[in-house]
Amino acid sequence: MTIDAYAQFAAVQAPIATSATLPPACYHDPDLARLERDAVFSSSWIGIGRHDQWKSPGEYSALNIAGIPLIVLRDRTGQLRVFSNTCRHRGSELLEGTGKVKTISCPFHCWTYTLDGRLMGAPHMPKDGSFDKSRYGLFEFRAAEREGFAFICLNGETEGIDAWLGDFAALHAPWSLPDLVLTRRVELEAECNWKAFLEVFNEYYHLPFVHPDSIDSIYAPPDGHDTVTGRYASQFGATEGSGGLLESAQEHILPPIPGLTGRAARGTRYTWLFPNMTFAASTEAVWVYEATPLEANRCRVVQSVCFPKSTVAQEDFERRADVYYQRMDAALAEDLPALERQQRGQESPFAVAGRYCLDLEPNVAHFGQWYAQRMKGALEQGQTATGSFRKAAAL
Repeated sequence: MTIDAYAQFAAVQAPIATSATLPPACYHDPDLARLERDAVFSSSWIGIGRHDQWKSPGEYSALNIAGIPLIVLRDRTGQLRVFSNTCRHRGSELLEGTGKVKTISCPFHCWTYTLDGRLMGAPHMPKDGSFDKSRYGLFEFRAAEREGFAFICLNGETEGIDAWLGDFAALHAPWSLPDLVLTRRVELEAECNWKAFLEVFNEYYHLPFVHPDSIDSIYAPPDGHDTVTGRYASQFGATEGSGGLLESAQEHILPPIPGLTGRAARGTRYTWLFPNMTFAASTEAVWVYEATPLEANRCRVVQSVCFPKSTVAQEDFERRADVYYQRMDAALAEDLPALERQQRGQESPFAVAGRYCLDLEPNVAHFGQWYAQRMKGALEQGQTATGSFRKAAAL
């Protein structure tokens, strides 16, 4: 542990009205990126998007979460499972991309596993009883499905998913999240730190400067930050029309989410599920982003869009939904250059921590406090941060 590193994270944990932003090195320093892999990703419930990516037994995705290769799939009973994407023979990666399989077969030496991770075949291995297949199943981690989202956890000592989410289901009940249908999922790489990508999605401050002609006029000043009990942050704001459409496309609005009434039907709720998944619940759609690190200054981003089943069933849904996808793409095209500029600025040796605007950035501030607590805890346990973080901390 370095005194400077500890002190900078402590400054982020000051009372939120006066707390500092995260130190710039948190967005580019390779040593801190390695530290956060253990302090954040290896000990949290990680959001991996909507649960209906995997509809039937054998449907899978090969993921890499902070350098850890994983397989997510549905077994024959319909249960969501997550395994290490590493053969128990000599370590080959087992699956790539997405698809559907009846068994998991290693492409190197054909060790084959069932959908619940048991080793069922190992060609040429001894059959005299000296080789026990039951000892060589895939390493399995916890998976959970809540409110239409899927989560995985790599640490058996982390609290359960329901404790992690706290009052999440109650706060978001008006939007009927479990009943929505995934209609679009696209992946990209962004030339910025994963935290920066999630931060820009969760703050109103940049709207008039980055989105002046596309979506800014839709959003009224937001409500204050919601007090919640789970590992997430949330803020609601009224909109003039739909937050899911561009200013120029408001006449294409789709029907609202069934049962959505009152003020919830006249705005958008922005929620950040710590550490890596965020979404906007609007009047007629929900759009979700996941962000995970590839390097300290580069991340993998996944965008998902969901609509109610009744909306998806409409005869002209694909044509009408495309207008919503255009809004997502247009806003993203404006955010990415701003994030790349921010990334370059954060990497300056003269960049230092700033202050939050709590009216417009409360989700970002609350994430910063949560993140700082976990990183400071890792430092207290004797791990170290070096390199540019130490240089920045000395400024």
